[in-house]
Parts: sequence; C-alpha cells; structure tokens
Amino acid sequence: MPQSNLEMTLLSADAAGAMLADLADLLHACVQGGASVSFVLPYAPEDAQAFWRAKVLPAVAEGTLALWVARQDGRVAGSVQLDCDTPPNQPHRAEVRKLLVHPDFRRRGIARALLREAEALAVRRGRSLITLDTRTGDSAEPLYASMGYRTVGVIPGFSRDPRDAGRLDGTTIMYKQL
Repeated sequence: MPQSNLEMTLLSADAAGAMLADLADLLHACVQGGASVSFVLPYAPEDAQAFWRAKVLPAVAEGTLALWVARQDGRVAGSVQLDCDTPPNQPHRAEVRKLLVHPDFRRRGIARALLREAEALAVRRGRSLITLDTRTGDSAEPLYASMGYRTVGVIPGFSRDPRDAGRLDGTTIMYKQL
C-alpha cells in the first residue's frame, strides 16, 4: 500500500526539464540495480540525462507521452510513462513504458500507484487497451499480473542483460483491457 506522504505528479515538459537531474538519478540507480529498461552497464549519470533530454522531454512536449513522477519524503521515488503515439489504426491503445522505482523506495506500493495513474489517464484519453513488455522472470512480472495484465507470450533472447552483456533475456508481452 502506498505511503500516505506519496505525491504523484503528471509532469509538463518544462517541469520534467527542471527535474532532469532527479530523473537521471532515478534511471541511473535503477540501471545500476539491474533493471532491464533498455540500458546496460556501464551506464553513467550523463547517459541517463541524455536519455531524458533526447527521448522523453520532446515527446512530453509534443503531447504524445505522459510522464508521472512519484515523490516520497521530498525525493523522486519513481516514474512511469504512458505512450499514446499510436498509428491511425490503433487510437484505442496506449503503451506503458519505463516504470521505474528507485531501489531505496521499493516494496512500498509506488509502482502500483504509478501504474494506476497511467491507466486512469489512458481511460480519460479514450484508450481501452494498454500494452507493455517486461523482462521475463523479473519482479515486475507478478506485479503486472496482479493488476490484471495478461501475458500474450514470451520472446526469447530479446535483449541484453543489463549486468551481463553476453547473456540475452527474454521479454514477456502483456496487455490489459480497460
């Protein structure tokens, strides 16, 4: 269950830009902790800043990507992205991306709270289907299942392991009808 002092904020591009250092710290800590979120070690704080600056902020500014941040005790504890940049034949769908919880804040219900925020916005935007992918066997997989996400299948050898570049991990594709 989320802590009572958990603050959830849907960020504008300007607000996200003002929090760039905190967002970069969050991503860097997650990658250092072994999260499979598209990056591999070694991963520098500058790499994390470059990701937010080049990939996330422009999409938030365009309105195709929604970005939440969760703060607890004055610190950025987590974030999640909802990608609504879908083709013309998929206006009913959105994708959850980069659900991140700082290792110092795990097991407090923050991921669940962030995911609920993303789902609620998807509904407000007229989306009836959410998709996501997660590393097969990762601790996030049971979380998603407990929140009603169903597994479509597993793609073996989908991405490099963040800590062992010679190892390939599978990815589990999941969806939820809203």
